[in-house]
Parts: sequence; structure tokens; C-alpha cells
Amino acid sequence: MKRVAILQSNYIPWKGYFEMINMVDEFIFHDDLQYTKNDWRNRNLIKTSNGAKWLTIPCGTNEKRLICEVELNDKSWQRKHWNQIVNNYRKAKYFKDYYKIFEEIYLNKSWDNLSELNQYLIKFISREILNIKTKFLDSRDYNLKFKKSERVLEILLKVNANVYLSGYSAKNYLKLQDFIDNEIHIEWMDYTGYLEYNQLFPPFEHAVSILDLIFNEGENAKKYLKSF
Repeated sequence: MKRVAILQSNYIPWKGYFEMINMVDEFIFHDDLQYTKNDWRNRNLIKTSNGAKWLTIPCGTNEKRLICEVELNDKSWQRKHWNQIVNNYRKAKYFKDYYKIFEEIYLNKSWDNLSELNQYLIKFISREILNIKTKFLDSRDYNLKFKKSERVLEILLKVNANVYLSGYSAKNYLKLQDFIDNEIHIEWMDYTGYLEYNQLFPPFEHAVSILDLIFNEGENAKKYLKSF
């Protein structure tokens, strides 16, 4: 039985994104799709003394490109984001344990492509911090011909998936009978029921980057993901 998830890469995603990765055998980045501005692709939230604040990577306003085609020409965001992370998390209990590795990513590497950056961060956090064993794949490797529901099914058939773990919003466009006809069972991701942890700057907010959980709980972070 092979369980698979397919999702666009996001910038330092929230804990639910990593929950989905941990719940499947193979996680497929789906970045050869239309880029949408003001979305999770190039921004996410961190907790500050003034509430949740956006960290946004400047990508321009052109929407006539795929996510994997988004170039990062303005390099100034890297130091700005790192400074904001340091300023808001330096007092977090475990920040010192991860300071150097994230400083290296933000200040000593140059990122030219949004998809490349997002996938690197997601894989690094999954493998090196959360110890997730899921295999990562990329939809660009499968010479896809279809769109929307048919495209998802096309990917699943190419990787011989038996179970597709999907976000609930996909019910709006997936043609469920096609999956039944191809003997692929769909499971719907449940993002409810997460426990609160020792977060700075109350009141508690679930919908922030995974960095918040890592800096506040360190090696205990996995205890606040339901699938571990």
C-alpha cells in the first residue's frame, strides 16, 4: 500500500504541511503549476509581540509563470527575513540550538529560484530536524499532459499510488469517480486537534511557520504533530 501526497511548495510552511509529509510514503512537489501572488508560495507568518507578521519574499507581480519559473532577483529579503526571525525568536527556549543552521541558509547561500528555495527548506526541516523518512519527488519529472483533477490522477498512476492524501479543499475540483475507477482511495487531511505549545507572545496562534514550533519546543516539536 503506497500513500502519496501532492502539493505545491510553500515558504517555511506551517506544521500541518509537515504533518502531511510525515503521513505519506512519497511526497510530490507540484511546482509546475500557475504561480499565484499573495499566497503561501512566497510568504508565511511568524509570531511577534504585535501578533502574527508576514515574511514575504519579493517576486514581482507577473502571474504568467509557473511556480518553478519564479526567479528571485531581489536578494535583500534574505537578510531582512533573518533579522526579523532573530529579533522575534532570540528569547525562544531552543533558538540557540538552531541559530547557526538557519543563519547559514539565510545569509551564506544565494537563492535564485523560489521553488528551489522552498523545496530545500522543506526537505531540510523534514529530514534534519523532524527526522521524517518520507521520499520526496517532483512532478516535473513525469512529463505530465493533463490539468486539474486529471493531472493529479495522472501523477498518482505514474507513481503506482494506492492512497491519495489530499487537502479538503480539493473536493471542489477532484473528479472522485475517476479515482474510484482506478482503485485509488482518497483520504482527507484533518488539520484540527493540534495541542498548544509554549509559544512566545500570547494569545496562541496555530497558523504560523514551523519555525515557531521548532524554536519554542526544539526536539519536543514532534510531540505537537499528531502523526508521530
